[in-house]
Amino acid sequence: MRLGYFGGTFDPPHLGHLAVARASVSAFDLDRLLLVPTGRQPLKEDAPCAAYSDRLAMVALLCEGEGGFEPSAQEAPLTDGGANYTIDTLRRLRGQLAPEDELFVVTGADAFLGLRRWHDPDGLLAEAEWIVVSRPGFTLESLAALQLSEQQRSRVHLLRDVDVPVSATEVRRRLAVGEDCIGFVPRSVLGYIEAHGLYC
Repeated sequence: MRLGYFGGTFDPPHLGHLAVARASVSAFDLDRLLLVPTGRQPLKEDAPCAAYSDRLAMVALLCEGEGGFEPSAQEAPLTDGGANYTIDTLRRLRGQLAPEDELFVVTGADAFLGLRRWHDPDGLLAEAEWIVVSRPGFTLESLAALQLSEQQRSRVHLLRDVDVPVSATEVRRRLAVGEDCIGFVPRSVLGYIEAHGLYC
């Protein structure tokens, strides 16, 4: 089995997330893709605007009707209020897989370039293959600053031609001032946001 992990704040989940998820499953023949809202990201100082339960519920709506997509509570808020670390999640997932199964992490190029700031970056590269969603002009040579070994570089795969210029920051801004978000957020997610009075 080929299992993908796509983590993030998902505050809120939008059509850009959906495009990346679809492209990853298609390009890398993933059997399952977990979409994992993070309780508390260690590298983001600001807390999410929406509660974790709302973000998980919206991710579940994003996954509806998408073959192989699964919302996951693997990074629910910790009881001690601590940060969720990707390395811990990957090790839990690895422990649930058979030895022959493959594990992939989906992330954006900008986030991946900050990998050395993540907890246990070498462990992260050892636990999984990495699908890096690249922006125009981004190449594997762009990763030189990470000083990856040849073996580590072999576990990094670029996913090109996914260009959906939507950001959660822009979606929240539009929602806050009452602007239309059709074309930015799936209707089911937008309905949830409106029903629960989020981001206004």
